[in-house]
Amino acid sequence: MPPLSRPRWLRRLPHVVICLIAVVVGFGGTDEMSTNYRLGIEFGLLAGAAQGVALVLALWRPFPAWWVSLSAMFITAVAARSNMSDMVPPGPHWPWIGTTIAAHALILFLLALRMPARVALGVLAVTGLVTAFVQGVLGGGPYSGTGMLAVSVFAVAVLLGTALRGSREARTQLVEQEYLTAEERSRRTLLEERNRIARELHDVVAHHMSVISIQAQVAPHLVENPSDELKENLDGIRQNALEALTELRRVLGVLRSENPDDAYGLGAGAGAAPDAPQPRLDRLDALVENTRAAGLEVTTEITGEQLPLPPGVELSAYRIVQEALSNALRHAPGSVVRVELTHFPRGLQIRVVNSSPSRPAPPSPGAGHGLLGMRERATMLGGTLMAMETACGGFTVAAFLPRSAATASRPLRPGDSTGPTGPPDPTGDTP
Repeated sequence: MPPLSRPRWLRRLPHVVICLIAVVVGFGGTDEMSTNYRLGIEFGLLAGAAQGVALVLALWRPFPAWWVSLSAMFITAVAARSNMSDMVPPGPHWPWIGTTIAAHALILFLLALRMPARVALGVLAVTGLVTAFVQGVLGGGPYSGTGMLAVSVFAVAVLLGTALRGSREARTQLVEQEYLTAEERSRRTLLEERNRIARELHDVVAHHMSVISIQAQVAPHLVENPSDELKENLDGIRQNALEALTELRRVLGVLRSENPDDAYGLGAGAGAAPDAPQPRLDRLDALVENTRAAGLEVTTEITGEQLPLPPGVELSAYRIVQEALSNALRHAPGSVVRVELTHFPRGLQIRVVNSSPSRPAPPSPGAGHGLLGMRERATMLGGTLMAMETACGGFTVAAFLPRSAATASRPLRPGDSTGPTGPPDPTGDTP
């Protein structure tokens, strides 16, 4: 029997209680068997001690304990049978007495808690057959039969123990299934978000490959009397770009989806124009206006020298701000949101802070992609992202995206979103 989980100072209480019951069973059985069965104090003490020891043994080894208890009953009943011939009716309780019924019922209960149901029912059946054999076949002198009562009590103990075991197993399986479901949902969410990022990167890379192809085709016309070698090299560049573009579309084009739903009208999916250019930070004002129209008070603050950023960084920055605003709409209706973009020579710092909600949030239609997707984007670029509650009941999303992978302070491992001590210093100065 496992100890109680809480409270800790009572964790061994069931063991203590059963040991006390075993002591009572031992002394009570000794007195009744030595006097009512006329077995003498030595035999009665041995039989009572056997039942008490069996009950204590059932805490760790219920199956051997059942054998000890049933064997002690059988031997005691057979030994008392010869002493009951000259007794006056109605005679003593036989073949089970009250203390042995209680001890054997507890043993069967503990066995049913530990063993499968078929084993517990088999043990109950064997107990009933032995009881029927002793009382119905062997018989004895005048006695008060307790076989039917004992088997009924034993059946209730086995059924109760089997029911509790089944309930415990069902709870354990439910917890395991919930854990597996959460793991699978997290894995599926991660794959979906990576697919979405792959689609967007496909669009960015495809755009640049198309530009390279067009420039290689136009370049010969911009030079007077281009040599054949130049034409050949430029034609090779164009052909390689077209082949790379075709292969890229073949590999990643399958990841495209058809107009994902956008529950809040912020353009989270591809929208009605899946072939439109991917958004960049120059469309941030439109995103903020859409959020204001949805019911949030949003302010923006952009500081620092706005140096050119790679398309992937701009796209990820836009998506992080977009997802943070969507989360504020879902979970903090009526709040005040502040969007801060700080440009540094090494990259872009993003902070989206919302106050506490002014009214309860309705059930969210989101699929749980938010924070996971933002961390994936930051990690993909070698950046960092942190999300935390504020002291006033709001929420903060802070990210730093390096201008290029070469400027990242360290390589991130998969799933590492903040680094060992938080986001790096965007100014490049070490403390």
